[in-house]
Order: sequence, then C-alpha cells, then structure tokens
Amino acid sequence: MSFGKNPHVAKAEQEEQKAIGAKDERAAELAWREAARQWDRAAEREKDSKRRDEYNAKAVDARAKADGEPAIPRDQLN
Repeated sequence: MSFGKNPHVAKAEQEEQKAIGAKDERAAELAWREAARQWDRAAEREKDSKRRDEYNAKAVDARAKADGEPAIPRDQLN
C-alpha cells in the first residue's frame, strides 16, 4: 500500500467490474451495493472536496444501478 492513496477507490472500482461481469442479477446487485459502500468510505477519507463530491456521486450511481434504475446524470445530483 502506498502512502497518500485512498485504498477504497481501487476496491470500489473492482466491485464495479465485478458487477458488470456478474452472471446473475442478484450477484450484480450485491456487487453494486458493495461498490457504493466502498465509494462512501473513499469519500469519508478524502480531503479534497472535489474528489469527495465525485466519490459521493459514484456511490449514488452505484446504488441506483443496484436498484435497477437508470444512472442519474451527474448534473442532476445537486
């Protein structure tokens, strides 16, 4: 692990890839929910407000995908 890097970003991205490649809907839903949780954790650790907002938006998007909803355009989040 390198210093200064947010480890939850890589974990969230890994979960997103797992969700995309999931063989069934339940597995995809669980992976999207875990990705959202990891994005939340990444946002909590982030000091840069711009990146923190980006990570929070990604968490919202992952939860929407887990619920089977279409992705929310980022300009409509705020």
